[in-house]
Amino acid sequence: MANNNDEDVPFMQKLLDNHFLLLFLGVASPGVLYILWGIVDIMSVPLAK
Repeated sequence: MANNNDEDVPFMQKLLDNHFLLLFLGVASPGVLYILWGIVDIMSVPLAK
């Protein structure tokens, strides 16, 4: 007989079963990446004289 406690479920399976966490990571990670990329791109533009 299988024991269906939360202790038996591996951590990665709990993580990948959480749809809202996956949605947040899928939206937040590209957002942060593009914001940082934009800041680096703006900082690399030389100042006008």
